[in-house]
Amino acid sequence: MSKGFKNLIPADKAVSEFLAKVTHKPPVVEVPLGEALGRYLARDVVADVDVPPFDRAAFDGYAVRSVDTLGASRTNPVVLRVVGRSMPGSPFSGSIKEGEAVEIATGAPLPEGADAVVPYEEAADRGGVIEVYRPVPQYYYVSRRGEDLSRGELVLRAGTRLRPWDLGVLASMGMSQVPVYRVRAAVISTGDELVEVEDVQGGAPPPGKVVNSTRFALVGLFREMGVDAEYLGLLPDDEEAIRRALEKALRDFDIVATTGGASVGGPDATHKAVSSIADFYVRGIAVRPGRPNGAAVIGGKPVVVLSGFPVAAIVGFELFARPAVLKMVGGRPEPSPTVRGVLTRRITTPINVRTYARVRAYAKGGRIYVEPLAVTGSGVLSTLTRGNAILVVPENREGYDEGEEVEVQLLRGLEEEP
Repeated sequence: MSKGFKNLIPADKAVSEFLAKVTHKPPVVEVPLGEALGRYLARDVVADVDVPPFDRAAFDGYAVRSVDTLGASRTNPVVLRVVGRSMPGSPFSGSIKEGEAVEIATGAPLPEGADAVVPYEEAADRGGVIEVYRPVPQYYYVSRRGEDLSRGELVLRAGTRLRPWDLGVLASMGMSQVPVYRVRAAVISTGDELVEVEDVQGGAPPPGKVVNSTRFALVGLFREMGVDAEYLGLLPDDEEAIRRALEKALRDFDIVATTGGASVGGPDATHKAVSSIADFYVRGIAVRPGRPNGAAVIGGKPVVVLSGFPVAAIVGFELFARPAVLKMVGGRPEPSPTVRGVLTRRITTPINVRTYARVRAYAKGGRIYVEPLAVTGSGVLSTLTRGNAILVVPENREGYDEGEEVEVQLLRGLEEEP
């Protein structure tokens, strides 16, 4: 009996067909502003106030009527009478009349009648009066009402992943509660050969066993996306047990990721369990590493069926799980930092297969170099810590030659070599 996949599905085709079937929407919850960081906004936010809510000084100095400064110069200064002060939280209560000025601090409301600010540096205090040495135009050093946000303006679109500056903008509008999607992800590991790190107690695993490292990578990837991820435990290679665990997880979670039991060359209990209940299922993807990876849709919810090998599972996460989460919340992919560098040796890859090669990018002598670490070896997780970047070789290439300039996606900072 032949082993392996007879026909591999192009990655873009597999992802497109999978996402078209994902129809589930996670629940929307209102969370305090301080807990919204990294979450996905569930509704458009439209400003219902002007920010700032009043004209305010953009510089320390004197609030004036701009018309009163016409003709001012060093040799012929305009003299204005100071009638009060305006400070943030303690504004001047009156109005400015012809020939008057109010001392004002940055951020303080502009007094009624004033339309400009003369900075301290362009005037001189003469004890109750000031000499203004230059004319100022209307709204000089004035932050206008609604200059930052205007009432009725679209501020943030639904699906936006909230960043620190977004929270600052929402706070400036007085928004203390934020509607966000609560996305819950379940991670289930399978495999008779696995043991948990908690059971090893700092030593080596028993003969024939390996530590389940993949669970931590997947839970971490979900959490980095702003998803509430939970590890549901380790199951044996038992089709019925896996099917029951899947059905239970799908009742409580928005997306499920499994690891192990998907290979065509060994136990495939996970594959069989998913096949028995899936509405849609695609597997055998033209990527390297990660051919056994697959994705299913059950009741509109995504299930990603990943290899038990950690690097292959991470590739499968990026291929299927990340875009599935973004589809459910209406989000957009976030840009990843890239650099271009010179390849230090040739990389050979199979044609018609997208390859994710682990590399080390470093700067030396004013140039950037890319050193290949691994093309094969879907379980060699340490290459992701020894390296700092991924080189994606597209399907229409059989690799890259030594000395060729390539673009890589950085996983961490660029290294420097003397």
